[in-house]
Parts: sequence; structure tokens; C-alpha cells
Amino acid sequence: MRALASDESGSAVVEFIMLGVVLLVPLVYLILTAGQIQAASYAAVGAADHAAHAFANARDESSGAARAHDAATRAGENMGFSAESVTIDYSCTPGCMQRDGTVTVAVSIDIELPLMPPGVDAGVGAVDADATRIFGGL
Repeated sequence: MRALASDESGSAVVEFIMLGVVLLVPLVYLILTAGQIQAASYAAVGAADHAAHAFANARDESSGAARAHDAATRAGENMGFSAESVTIDYSCTPGCMQRDGTVTVAVSIDIELPLMPPGVDAGVGAVDADATRIFGGL
């Protein structure tokens, strides 16, 4: 009996470490990915709001579009997303720059898996948000 007990001494520590690594590493990666999705969500909402505000207070449509694009990319970069991952689209009702008309800005941010090496296409989806502002209103 004593010979059997000595053959397994120390194996519980090895099993505990291996099981911990096998379960802990995917769990930590899942938490990092969820954080990346949440950051994209916050960035998209903020980018859409700032872009709509910038567009609504511009002098003309072309400067409004440029200001909205700049505001959206800056909001995305503040949350750690590249300017290439932020796309913006806008529509005006009844027309752009008309008093009491509205502009709706839609922002989409592409999400990639965290900790991936450069050049690896690891997109997991996109987060969209939109915001509407009245022209001439603050």
C-alpha cells in the first residue's frame, strides 16, 4: 500500500496547475473580448453623438461632413480604435442645413479580437449607433 501512495505524490499540484491554466486562459480571453465589445459600444455611441453635434452646427454640408468624420474618428481613437475601423454615414431630413431640419449620423465601429498580431484579420463584428440633431440647435 505504501508504494502506491508514493507513486502519486505531487501529482495533485500538477493537475491543479494544468487544470487552472486550461480553464483560466480562455476565461481571461473571454473577459478581454467582452471588454473590447463594450469599449466599441461606448465609442460608437459617443462618436455618433459628437458627430451629429458637429454636423448640425457647421456652416455648410461639406464642412459638416468633414467635422462629423473628424469627431467620430477622434471618439473612436480615444477608446483605442483605429480611424480605419470607424465608418460614418449621415442623412438629412428634409435637406441638409435647412433650419429646423435634422441630421442623423450613423457610426459603425469594427471590432477585432484583442491581443492578435498585426496583419491577422480577426474581426468579430461591428457595433452601430446613431444620433439625431436639429440644425441650428445646440
